[in-house]
Amino acid sequence: MRILPAWLREFVNVAADDRQLAEDLTSAGIAVESVAEENGETIYEMDLTTNRVDAMNHYGVAREASAIYGVELKPVEPNLPTPRGDANFPIVIEDAEGCARYTGRIIRDVKIGPSPAHICRRLELLGSRAINNAADATNYAINELGHPTHAFDLDLLEGGTIIVRRAQDGEFLRTLDGVGRTLTSDDLVIADAEKPVALAGVMGGFDSMITERTKNVLIESAWFDPASIRRTAKRHIMHTDASHRFERGADWGITPLACDRVAELILKSAGGDLVGDRIDAVARSLERPPIALHRSEVKRILGIELSEQEIEGILGKLGFVVTPAPSSLSPTLSQRMGQDGAPSDLSVAIPTWRLDVEREIDLLEELARIYGYNKFPNTLPSFAGAVEALPDEQKNSRVRETMLALGYDEAISITFISEQDARTFSTVEPLPLANPLSEEAGYMRTSLVPGLLGMVAYNLNRGNNDVRLFEAGEIFEKTGDRHHEHRTLAFAATGNLIPANVHRPAEPYTFFHMKGDVEELLAAFQHGGLYFDAETPPYFHPGRSARAVLDRETVARFGQVNPEVAAARKLRQDVFIAEVLLDRLYKHSLQEPKYERISKFPAVERDFSFVFDDGITFEHIRSAVEALGIAEMQVFTPLEIYRGEKVGAGKYSVLLHAEFQSTERTLRDDEVAQWSAQIVHTLEKLGGVLRG
Repeated sequence: MRILPAWLREFVNVAADDRQLAEDLTSAGIAVESVAEENGETIYEMDLTTNRVDAMNHYGVAREASAIYGVELKPVEPNLPTPRGDANFPIVIEDAEGCARYTGRIIRDVKIGPSPAHICRRLELLGSRAINNAADATNYAINELGHPTHAFDLDLLEGGTIIVRRAQDGEFLRTLDGVGRTLTSDDLVIADAEKPVALAGVMGGFDSMITERTKNVLIESAWFDPASIRRTAKRHIMHTDASHRFERGADWGITPLACDRVAELILKSAGGDLVGDRIDAVARSLERPPIALHRSEVKRILGIELSEQEIEGILGKLGFVVTPAPSSLSPTLSQRMGQDGAPSDLSVAIPTWRLDVEREIDLLEELARIYGYNKFPNTLPSFAGAVEALPDEQKNSRVRETMLALGYDEAISITFISEQDARTFSTVEPLPLANPLSEEAGYMRTSLVPGLLGMVAYNLNRGNNDVRLFEAGEIFEKTGDRHHEHRTLAFAATGNLIPANVHRPAEPYTFFHMKGDVEELLAAFQHGGLYFDAETPPYFHPGRSARAVLDRETVARFGQVNPEVAAARKLRQDVFIAEVLLDRLYKHSLQEPKYERISKFPAVERDFSFVFDDGITFEHIRSAVEALGIAEMQVFTPLEIYRGEKVGAGKYSVLLHAEFQSTERTLRDDEVAQWSAQIVHTLEKLGGVLRG
């Protein structure tokens, strides 16, 4: 919303210039998002939280400035002439829950026309369009005082009465926007003796609006129940200045003042006679009990001593009334001290416009923000306990450090996903939300992959084609009537691992880079055996994915995203993902660095060339050779793989390299020959054929 500093200064005399005023308001929580100049006027663009309806107007912001600078706030006192005659216009509130108070004023013999130039100018600066002097008066008042009002053409109200009631199912009302609306019994309406004439708290009716033919005016100012207005506005898909304020809680006590202010503006610009006294129908009172404020809590929470005079000064400028608590009423401050010298408690009456203040801690916040956060001394909170690390904190740190060292950036996604994603990326039963935000966020996540793919797509759609992200967090599954949480890690990569430059072409990220990253992560944990196979879920590419099995338990799945899944998510380039089951991985202890002296004895190398069927993977080969238990074998790895006509279809040739070395002696040729023969025999049992 927009605020004009020049308008503020009509209520409070502030020495600071407009920019300093904006900074001081922002520091006190009344945020000025921007300061601009327009047609020679300074304009504040405000960013107020929804609970501060009282500050969504010029007088409310002026009240804040009054407290910040400790200066007086000029009261709003409409100057009205002595009314003539009797209004004789009853107001009946049939729904006390929906409408607690309804105030009215009648002005006769008005002349509807353009508003004065200064009113039109201010409304234009605030983004409103001038309509006529009666309608502009209500718009001016809502920006000045913050309370919605409305003006009816009195002659178009049948039966000489106003009734606040629930609509009858099927009743019809055409609102000021020209839209005809069919009402239900859930809608609160303002009606005359025959029909609805306004949708309460949202918008007036078209058939009773002010026009150039209007001679007599009824001004209304009311308080409506926030929940009722919110439901009505949502049901009719309407959002107005009035509903915006009523939905958040309007000021019950300001209705007479707002009504009189509109009457004053209309009388000045449209003339006419004020008829009868103010009509003020009160269905129920919204007074709230005072809140006890303990001086000891001021010291404990804020960490500073504030005198009673300072407390009364700050809260008093904001409209609160501070008095000694009933249990400690006595003439002077010194007499209100206990025998131990501790200050007694205070009782604080809450103004009707501060619906956001409900507890003592809210009062402490008011003291802190007006006193000035920058004035608080820099102190550390007292702490008598000890820091206790979570059981897996060290392992979590190692995983995070490893991922960052591998070049991944940490990401955080929301814990809610759609039902389709919950079932696509997991085989467990998903856990539905009782009150989901939307269909796209109706389930607790069963995998981190959907959120990670969404972030990858977000980057790709904005021209960032080289992406590497990781996230560690909980996933959820439903088991019977209970749910379980499991900690997992997911990371994704796409694009180039090394970008192109003048010296070399780009190196794209591949499946083997991801396999290396998984191996680097698993290497940080102690384990016996590790092997990889092709058993992966269907959302992985069937030929470019693998499962990591650590000591006979699945700990990770990784590979390229299935092309069909990638197409459905509009991923325009190959994306590789990995899932690590941290609950299982954390069963293993972290590797401890160990010193091991390099052997001073020479190593002996041997190469073996074999032909295998495609069904025999290197994991089969390595497991079979390691099962021989040759302690002196330090290295066993493939050097070359060949597929082609020379070895036949469905087969491949592999060159295997082994290194033998002892830390205690030089190896003999006959020993190496014996070990080589064992390796050849083992590989032939797997179906391998030794090549000459």
